[in-house]
Amino acid sequence: MMSQWDGKSKGTLLGYKIFVLLIKKLGVRSAYGLLIFVSFYYFLFYPKSFKAIYYYWRKRQGKRAFCAFWKVYQSYFVFGQTIIDKVAISSGLRDRFTYEFDGIDVLREALANQRGGILISAHVGNFEIADKFLAEVDSNFQINLVTVDQERTVIKEYIERISEKSSVKFIKIKDDMSHVFEINDALSNNELICFTGDRYFVGSKTLETTFFGQRASFPAGPFHIASRLSAPVVFVYVMKEKGLHYHLYARKAEGVKRRDPDSYLAAYTKSVESMLMRYSLQWFNFFDFWQQDKK
Repeated sequence: MMSQWDGKSKGTLLGYKIFVLLIKKLGVRSAYGLLIFVSFYYFLFYPKSFKAIYYYWRKRQGKRAFCAFWKVYQSYFVFGQTIIDKVAISSGLRDRFTYEFDGIDVLREALANQRGGILISAHVGNFEIADKFLAEVDSNFQINLVTVDQERTVIKEYIERISEKSSVKFIKIKDDMSHVFEINDALSNNELICFTGDRYFVGSKTLETTFFGQRASFPAGPFHIASRLSAPVVFVYVMKEKGLHYHLYARKAEGVKRRDPDSYLAAYTKSVESMLMRYSLQWFNFFDFWQQDKK
């Protein structure tokens, strides 16, 4: 089975520039105000993503039809808020937000063992701002993000241009598998390796398991690597709460077996499910995740 996600983000450069102007001149909440109308546009004119999120609410979260319909709009709105927050924090407005940590000692313990650590996150919440939080807790947190990086757009280049320099290093997945050596080098330097475990591309290897009561496919790579290396594995999420408040969670992978990637996947999906039961609006995979069109 193949993921329908094509690795490309939506939006226009002009739209991003308008939001950045609002954020800098009038504050983050003014940008939220404009987002009310932008979210409605996506709600009306992106039927594929609407169908995917409606299915999530109706079938996987078990909401009634009208409630699921309304939740789709809310999902667009909260997703837009996380994008605005990421731009604001990255461009130097970090002090406008408050935050708290839950399980940060798990990460400190991983680094204390001098074996590095493997972080696995998901497209829930706002993990892309994790480095801004971790750097304030401990300057020794060096994160390496493993990425395919399929797109290079004017939007991405614009965001990088207005953002402060990130401490995150990137390890790009390559056909010759040389990225595996980069991962090993980073771990030997007692650094953190981060994967997202909920998206894959056409042609890549997958593992399948039950997720929210329905079979779904996940990328095999993060779970194969996690099961073969001796580094501790931690599931990490940065979840948006009311106002301008964020909550970072770190949870050690429990009940896993060495060289058994399926056990790591099972622990991961259980962890993501528990997070989404608490923050159900922050599921940001706007494509046919459970592949209902093929079924």
